[in-house]
Amino acid sequence: MLTPNIAALGAKARVEKYFDEIAAKRDAWIKKNSYYYDDLKFFYQFNIPPAKRVLEIGSGTGEILASVKPSRGVGIDLSQKMVEIAKQKYPELCFKRMDAEALELQEKFDAVIISDTLGYLSDIQQAFKEIHKAVDQDSRIIMNFHSFLWQPFLKLAEYFGLKMPQQRLNWVTRQDILNFLMLEGYEVIKSGRRFLFPKRIPFVSFFLNKFIAQIPFFNLFCIYGYIVARKPLRIVPHGKTYSVTVVVPARNEKGNIENVVRRIPKMGSHTEIIFIEGGSNDDTLAELKRICDRYSDVLDVKYAVQDGKGKGDAVRKGFSMAKGDILMILDADLTVPPEELPKFYNAIATGCGEFINGSRLVYPLEEEAMRALNILGNKFFSLAFTWLLSQDLKDTLCGTKVMFKRHYEELINGRSYFGDFDPFGDFDLILGAAKLNLKIVEVPIRYRAREYGYTNISRFHHGWLLLRMVFFAMQKVKFV
Repeated sequence: MLTPNIAALGAKARVEKYFDEIAAKRDAWIKKNSYYYDDLKFFYQFNIPPAKRVLEIGSGTGEILASVKPSRGVGIDLSQKMVEIAKQKYPELCFKRMDAEALELQEKFDAVIISDTLGYLSDIQQAFKEIHKAVDQDSRIIMNFHSFLWQPFLKLAEYFGLKMPQQRLNWVTRQDILNFLMLEGYEVIKSGRRFLFPKRIPFVSFFLNKFIAQIPFFNLFCIYGYIVARKPLRIVPHGKTYSVTVVVPARNEKGNIENVVRRIPKMGSHTEIIFIEGGSNDDTLAELKRICDRYSDVLDVKYAVQDGKGKGDAVRKGFSMAKGDILMILDADLTVPPEELPKFYNAIATGCGEFINGSRLVYPLEEEAMRALNILGNKFFSLAFTWLLSQDLKDTLCGTKVMFKRHYEELINGRSYFGDFDPFGDFDLILGAAKLNLKIVEVPIRYRAREYGYTNISRFHHGWLLLRMVFFAMQKVKFV
């Protein structure tokens, strides 16, 4: 048996004693700095949908855990007095005295909260190692931590009695935390900074914290940083394969239908193909009927007519009919070769990502595959959405997108947050995936020129709509 680290045990004893002493005053300090704690609660509410199974490491008196309205909420803390207060305040939740570096839990959680706690851990890497016990590949570890730049100002605030005094064991930087996560096999989905001005002053605080705090350079001076991480799968579980549904929106694509069916490879345990016809005037519907009849004995291929208009409506119709574990979108114009789809399957089945987006802007483009103005527009929107989502995104407008059906069902449940704003369908999925903190990964593809028909995209009209959606996303994702 290993000999306990005496220094570490002594540090934990000091932290426990400190929090036992401060426990009775903890809520008073929170009330005194309610503007800061209200922002923290909003941050966690934004990232954790209601009715999830949530664990909080260092739960204190329970206010943050309670704020996310979990279906099953468990808070652990080193201080028994903190735990007792939390139990009295929130009897519907479960609070336990437990060391984060030696978890004794027999259940998995959808989300793990670590709020202002890392500075009190004697062995942060060990704590991240222990968290493996409580998470699976769909879980999210969400944490916030004070910026090192603010250390002298926070100490000064403690001296003047403006904030709760701290008994920190360490002061880690964002890079330190990223390194600990990497060492213990976690993958960072996104990270960022929030909250520039800690006191409530009408209009001034709102303007600084909602807008200025998200602008590059000014963002460096925010009070706290945050990281969202996951435990990646990385390998296919033994004997595990997924079924696939490929949804193909088709409007005025008569000449491409049979090629789509013949060229889509078989993937996973079963491949389903669903065409959604969108009010064509070139006999696409008649061709779909013919092709489905011809291939029904050898392939699982079917069609439906969309109820509304636009690609987004067609995709939602197709996804609602899908039976596969994995949902794929393939444009009927064949500018993305169907033969590329196994790359998307492998990326999601092995856990490399949870929302797989095609990127047309890596390999050289075929002549006439994309006009110069379209290329410039794509590059602008990729930069805009990389900043908006805090995840790299090179090509927002590639029509091929892939996700698990279970994640799409969660996206549907949260769709009311964004509303019906996207006629394309691309941004409904991208923003929904980002809101769920899904890991977004891009698969480079070779973009081909259209062989039949004409594009349904109007560069200027749809470009204006996309610009409006950028501003919409600013309000819903970035400036929150």
